[in-house]
Amino acid sequence: MFLLCDKIIARNILKPNRKLFSHYTFTCFEDIAEVPQTEWSTALRNNNVFLSYEYLSVLHQEKTPHFRFRYVIVYNRSTPIGVVYFQINDFSASLFGELVDKQIKELKSKKASVFQKYIEKNENETIMRLVTCGNNFISGEHGFYLDVNSKKTVFKLVEGVIDCVSRAEKLRGRISAILVKDFYEEGFGDKDCWYCTRFIHFNVEPNMIITLPANLNDLNDYINLFSKKYRKRSRHILKASEMLVKKRLKGEEIVKYKLELYELYSQVFDHAKFKLAHLSADYFPDLAKSQLDSFFIDAWFKDDKMVSFSSGFYLENEVEAHYIGFDYNLNKEYELYQTILYSYIEQAIIHQKNKINLGRTASEIKTTVGARAHELICYIKPQNTVSKLILKPFMQFLQPTAWVPRNPFKEEA
Repeated sequence: MFLLCDKIIARNILKPNRKLFSHYTFTCFEDIAEVPQTEWSTALRNNNVFLSYEYLSVLHQEKTPHFRFRYVIVYNRSTPIGVVYFQINDFSASLFGELVDKQIKELKSKKASVFQKYIEKNENETIMRLVTCGNNFISGEHGFYLDVNSKKTVFKLVEGVIDCVSRAEKLRGRISAILVKDFYEEGFGDKDCWYCTRFIHFNVEPNMIITLPANLNDLNDYINLFSKKYRKRSRHILKASEMLVKKRLKGEEIVKYKLELYELYSQVFDHAKFKLAHLSADYFPDLAKSQLDSFFIDAWFKDDKMVSFSSGFYLENEVEAHYIGFDYNLNKEYELYQTILYSYIEQAIIHQKNKINLGRTASEIKTTVGARAHELICYIKPQNTVSKLILKPFMQFLQPTAWVPRNPFKEEA
C-alpha cells in the first residue's frame, strides 16, 4: 500500500553544515528571511537574477499552504561556493484524476483500483508531492549555481543536495517525484550524468530566443531585414496598435494598477495548457518595490483603460521577457500579443542588448518575429510504482505540441 503526502508543516528539517563529500557541506533554509543574504550573494556572484536574494524574496511572498520553498547554500570548507533552490508543490487528487484516468482503466491491478477510489472520494485533498529543483514560475536553468570547475563535481553536489532534501521531505514510500528543470542540451542537459541517478528525461516546449544582428538603430531597421511578406505583416500589426497609448509604469503606478495587471495576467494564465502556479495580485507591486532595478513593466491603454501589458528584465546582454497580460476580446482588433513581441525587440535595440529571451509557449507566432527554438530538457525521478503511474500521463501532457517554424527574414539575411 502506498502512503499519501503528509500535510505541510513548517519545521527545521535540516541541520546546518550537513556534509556532502570531501570538504563540501550545505545548509538548508525554509524561509528566505533566515538565509544569510551576504553568503547567498557571495555564492551566487551575480550570475542569475532569478536566483538572486532580491528576486527570491519577492517570490517567497507567493508561498501558500500547498506551495513552499527550500534555499540551500553549498560551502567548500567555510566558503560559500554555490546555491540550490527548491519549490515543493502538493497537488490535489482532482488535478491528476483526469490525467491518470485512462491509465487506471488500462491497468487491472488492485493498486490502481485503490488509487482510483481515493481520487473519487478525496478530489480536493493532497495526493502527490513534487519537489522541483528550479523555478516552476519561469522557464530556464534557474535551479542552481555552483562555482566549481568540474562539471562532474557539480552533478555530484547537486545530486547530494537533492537526495538530502528529498529524504527530509519524506518522499520515499509516498506518491511523489523529484523534478529538475529546465536544461539546454549544451548546458547541464547532459543525459549521461542524469541517467546515472535514475532520472527520466523528457522534452518540454522550447525556449524561443531572438538573436539581434549588430548595428540596428531602431525597430524599423530590424523589420527591414524581413522578406516583403513579413514586412507587410509587421506594418499591419504595428498600425493596428497605433491608437493605443503605451506607457512605462513607475513603481507607484504599478501599485495603482495592480488589479488591472492581475486581471490581464489571469486571462493569459487561464488559457495556459498546464496551470501549475498562479501569481498573486501583489507579485508585480512587490517586484516594483524590490531592489531589482532591471525590472520593467510597459502597459497599453485604450481610452484610459489598460488593455495589455508586458514585463521583463534588462540583463547584461539580453532582455528577458517575463509575464504578460492582455484582453483576449480585444487581442485580434489591436494585435495586442504581437505588439508585445515587437515591443520586447524594440527594448533590446534601444538598450543595446543582443538577445531577447521570449520564453515558452506560442512558438510558431514567435518565429514570425525572428525567434528560434532552443530545446529544453527536464529530468524527473518517480519515488515508487504508483508515482510512475501518475507521472507517465503527466510527462505526456507536457510534451511539446506540433508547430511549424516560420522564417521572416530575407533569404540573404
